[in-house]
Amino acid sequence: MSEFRIHHDVNELLSLLHVRGGDGAEGYIDLLQKHRTPYVTTTVSAHSAKVKIAEFSKTPEDFLRKYEELKSKNVRNLDPLVYLLSKFSEDKETLQFLHQNAKERSESSANTTSTTTSSYTLPQTATKMSMQELDELRKKLGNVTASSNAPLSAEVTRKMLRDRHNKKNPTQPNPVFPNWVYDRPALLGDFIVSSTPAGDPPVSIGTMPLPAQEQALVEDLLFVLIGVDGRDITAQPVLGRQNRSFIVDPTLDMSIKELVNRILPVASYYSTITRFIEEKSSFEYGQVNHALTAAMRTLMKEYLILVTQLEHLHRQGVLSLQKLWFYIQPTMRTMEILASIASSVDKGECMGGSTLSLLHDRTFNYTGDSQAQELCLYLTKAASVPYFEILEKWIYRGIIRDPYSEFMVEEHELQKEKIQEDYNDKYWDQRYTIVQHRIPSYLQKMADKILSTGKYLNVVRECGRDVTCPDAKEVLYTLKERAYVEQIEKSYNYASKVLLDFLMEEKELVSRLRSIKHYFLMDKGDFFVHFMDLTEEELKKPVDDIVPPRMEALLELALRMSTANTDPFKDDLKIDLMPHDVITQLLRVLAIETKQEKAIINADPTEVGLSGLEAFSFDYIVKWPLSLIINRKALTRYQMLFRHMFYCKHVERLLCNVWISNKDSKQYSLHNAKWFAAAFALRQRMLNFVQNIQYYMMFEVMEPTWHIMENNLKTASNIDDVLCHHTSFLDNCLKDCMLTNPELLKIFSKLMSVCLMFTNCMQRFTQSMRMERLSLEQGSMEGPPILSERTDEAEKKRLTSKFIAEQVDALQSDAGFEATIIKFDSNFSTLLLDLLDKLSIYSTNDCEHSMISIIYRLDFNGFYTERLERMAIERSQKATS
Repeated sequence: MSEFRIHHDVNELLSLLHVRGGDGAEGYIDLLQKHRTPYVTTTVSAHSAKVKIAEFSKTPEDFLRKYEELKSKNVRNLDPLVYLLSKFSEDKETLQFLHQNAKERSESSANTTSTTTSSYTLPQTATKMSMQELDELRKKLGNVTASSNAPLSAEVTRKMLRDRHNKKNPTQPNPVFPNWVYDRPALLGDFIVSSTPAGDPPVSIGTMPLPAQEQALVEDLLFVLIGVDGRDITAQPVLGRQNRSFIVDPTLDMSIKELVNRILPVASYYSTITRFIEEKSSFEYGQVNHALTAAMRTLMKEYLILVTQLEHLHRQGVLSLQKLWFYIQPTMRTMEILASIASSVDKGECMGGSTLSLLHDRTFNYTGDSQAQELCLYLTKAASVPYFEILEKWIYRGIIRDPYSEFMVEEHELQKEKIQEDYNDKYWDQRYTIVQHRIPSYLQKMADKILSTGKYLNVVRECGRDVTCPDAKEVLYTLKERAYVEQIEKSYNYASKVLLDFLMEEKELVSRLRSIKHYFLMDKGDFFVHFMDLTEEELKKPVDDIVPPRMEALLELALRMSTANTDPFKDDLKIDLMPHDVITQLLRVLAIETKQEKAIINADPTEVGLSGLEAFSFDYIVKWPLSLIINRKALTRYQMLFRHMFYCKHVERLLCNVWISNKDSKQYSLHNAKWFAAAFALRQRMLNFVQNIQYYMMFEVMEPTWHIMENNLKTASNIDDVLCHHTSFLDNCLKDCMLTNPELLKIFSKLMSVCLMFTNCMQRFTQSMRMERLSLEQGSMEGPPILSERTDEAEKKRLTSKFIAEQVDALQSDAGFEATIIKFDSNFSTLLLDLLDKLSIYSTNDCEHSMISIIYRLDFNGFYTERLERMAIERSQKATS
């Protein structure tokens, strides 16, 4: 289970339980991650837990009855659940909270039901019901009847299974037995219960002498043992999944009747087994059940041979009731086990892997009984043959041939092209998935490796290469699990190596990642200088006015004119104009797999006046199978990092332009230049902040994290490791660049906005000053300069500068420029202190030590130290009070 999945489940659980306050979800998530293991490492003893819950429960009989019912249905994870409930019963505080929570939920649901549930009223008895009212009443009664827990008939069950299969595989419908197979009950081996009662026998058996009674009962028993009613022993109709019962003539002698009742369970077992074989032999119940019924049919042949031999002895007149009991006893245990297995499979509605789990558990449960264990082992081996055939094709060739939906791995129809289109598309996770109830219990520990093995081979096959494991051997069921575990391990290692070599060497995965790093992580400095110079005017336009082909042409020009020209994959880089800014994009991503996702995706875009710079991003064309690693989710993270850094680079360029403009302004000797010096100092502080943030992100976050990922990729043993290292690289970059913390991101975006507004203000001021100078120069020279004018040029320049300075002083005095600069300084200082304070808190409390580097870089001379310490003291005083 991934970290995001754990986070989501914990939040949902807290929401359902209405838990507020405390450490929140983070504390529980940390505990779960510290104590989780990939496999079940302990065997839970359910007996003591069951006894504990029974003692705690007010109705222990109901609890035990429900437990046995679920156990007979082979419900997975029942024992761990019982163990967890027993732990709850020991914790009084948890019990009190759960009782209170249940009470609140029942009250709220009762209120909801009273407002939403429509009441059904019957017409008064005095009035006559119309046909319409009668039809409505019939429908309501039919709905109530349909919701009962009565088991469905075999015919309805077969139809449901057949429809489900045909819906999943419309091109390969299930073969169906002809109707006469089911319409002729005489073809079945079970009892045919007549609807009309048989007439009374001519002579009551109780009036006959004992030897005659015994001979008559022996003949009846021989018929009953093969599913045919006798004269004095008749079968009762079976309701649902009940065992067959019999009626014996009450006038029969008690001694004979006692012996008959000992033999009759064999006939009941025979009836159960026969019905199971006839029902589960249908194609709808799958290959595993079909193989199981075939093995049972073989054993039943031996049973029928025994009954035939006994019948032969009876015809010779040498078979007494005692001898029949003696001969039938060895078979009785076999029939009992077969009937028990048949009942369990039928009650649990088991198919495929669940049937094999039940058989495997029975085999181990009979460890002390060698004959019973050998019988179960024979059945399990026979039933597992078709399952292991599917398994072999999957782990040796990456192919699933599962016509009856029995295998643990299920295939879903997903298009691999969507990996590049949809952020939330989970091709790698959802194309092939594990179905828990289809996993045989003896393959539970290897389920993940079985899934991964087939997935690896399937990827290579979809690239047009035929692969087959060279160590392929037949997989056979055995009580020694190591035998087939070794085969699965070998095929897994082969599949991992084949796919990894294919991606790393033939598809050049690492080179592709380096190419993406050049552009999305701004690795090529000269390329970005060229590109930003070329597209500066274009990106100032509204996004709707930008012509994408022109941007593509400028991109190609920048690529050809820089060192990026040596990149063999540069043609895969594309321009992408997003419909929202980076903050909105981040919120969309953070809303994935939550209730807010649909609302955010369906919301109308609010960025009506979005500029080209805010909408600009790069995109990258990645083809299959590299799109498994560089999928849309990964590219979106790259885009977020790029847009964040690109915006910082843009603000830095604007501040540098202000610096250049200020250089021109220094030639004027301004009379009241105090505010101008403050503007210069503020611009320098802003530039220092932006440049240090960029340096931190590029050289203290991305570059070291990239080298760690690159070294990890060299030691990766399979594609899942590659995915994990790549995702971890992107997650760490996003986290350390403050993109996953909404609080830090909010402060940072405000800081960048203040810097942007300051540059706009300064640019407007510089532009107005230039206009004044231009108008003065044009007004003083109405023609070509003469000699006297050249002589007085220096004096005129001095007077012009003095006049401009006076005009600017008047302008700043009138428009309140000094107050504006002071306000910018105050806002910037407040936000920067807030950012440093929050970084100090997160680096201390959450152990995010990498973020503390920002504080050291920005506060290199201790300028903010005193104020930060003061803020920390005030915060601690508030916490104590």
